[in-house]
Amino acid sequence: MTGLVALTVPSATKVLLLLELLPLTAAFSWTFQSAPTQCQNLSISISGGGTPPYSVLIIPSGSTPFTNGTEVRKIISQQFSSNSVSFQLAYPAESQLVAVVSDATGFGTGGTSAEAEVVSSSDSSCIDASKSVVPDWYLNLDPSNQLVQCTATRIWWTSSNVSGNPFFFGVIPGGDSFVIPESNVNTTSDTGTGFSWTPNVREGTTMHIVGNDNNGNGTGGSSRLTVGQNLQNDNSCLNSNSPSSTAGTPAGGSYPTDTSGDSSGGSSTSSNTNVGAIVGGVVGGVLGLLALLLIFYFIRRRTRQNRKNNEKPVDLLQSDEGDERPNGPGEPPEYYRPDPFIVPDPTYDESSASASGRPLSASERPTSRSGTPDIASSSTGTKKTGAPRVLRPVNIIQHDDAGPSEVGGKKEEEPETIELPPAYTNIRK
Repeated sequence: MTGLVALTVPSATKVLLLLELLPLTAAFSWTFQSAPTQCQNLSISISGGGTPPYSVLIIPSGSTPFTNGTEVRKIISQQFSSNSVSFQLAYPAESQLVAVVSDATGFGTGGTSAEAEVVSSSDSSCIDASKSVVPDWYLNLDPSNQLVQCTATRIWWTSSNVSGNPFFFGVIPGGDSFVIPESNVNTTSDTGTGFSWTPNVREGTTMHIVGNDNNGNGTGGSSRLTVGQNLQNDNSCLNSNSPSSTAGTPAGGSYPTDTSGDSSGGSSTSSNTNVGAIVGGVVGGVLGLLALLLIFYFIRRRTRQNRKNNEKPVDLLQSDEGDERPNGPGEPPEYYRPDPFIVPDPTYDESSASASGRPLSASERPTSRSGTPDIASSSTGTKKTGAPRVLRPVNIIQHDDAGPSEVGGKKEEEPETIELPPAYTNIRK
């Protein structure tokens, strides 16, 4: 593959053993001298020692930015002996990459960058969006496209497409890069030639698996995966030397992480406050508080309304349970009903008989009017009224405190007094 250079090793077996024994910590450092830019040269500088020759491995990360799904990014591997290197980056804008720098002592000894964003430019001559690139051969996983913490995974390939003995890198963006150990390579009818590997990588870690052979690094393509959770919570394969994302500054120094060229990385000493996020958080909090207050207000209002609807009017003059006749529609309670004035019957006066010197005959005595009950003769009342009603003389007096009834010089008349005869209810026959 064009632009891909393999590590020079005496034999595949010796280099694998050597790489496994070498420490994974960076023995030197490196930085991007320029922002990764579409179709422009990408420059990398080495500092702090190291053993040449050096090599840099550029791995595509994330999906292609083209809507038709065309993948134009190749895995780039460049070797150099001096303390710097510059080469064209044939990656489109808005795509991502991860860079790993190594020296002669082992893979990933210079450290691994975090995912960096490619900045746009006016030059697109290196991009052919109509043609997808393909690796020389493909690495495969069983189960397909899956890695689980401390659970065996088979890495396999079709041996007829591979040059020599393949080997594989594990690359964690912003963290460790390492050689995946091979053991008990075998061939099966279902999964071709391969071996079983138990990832000693903690769940939730994003990593790339890169396939290599004698023709160069990256000839087998790469797979980007996230290590899954072990259902049995098995972490027996993990220890302090397990590959992981480092908590410190990723390798590569300052580099852009978005299409506008905003930088992030080790050499960045200042941080910009995201004003939009802060304002949005404050506004969201205020709106949330207002929503809670409105909900509380409507709940209280509904509770009061329900309580009001459930209240029954209190009748201070509530009728007795034994009322003989219930109230009709629109009729007031018993105590509010008007009582008609009943004129009592004339009673027998014994004094008149003595005045005439003789007793009155039966025909001369007054009789009760038809249809008018003799209230005086009633000894018992109804269940409601009890004792007979006792009538008393009443004076009706018209008050003039409201002013004269007529306007305009008329003589004020004396109020009329209406006298009613006594009821004589105490006179018994």
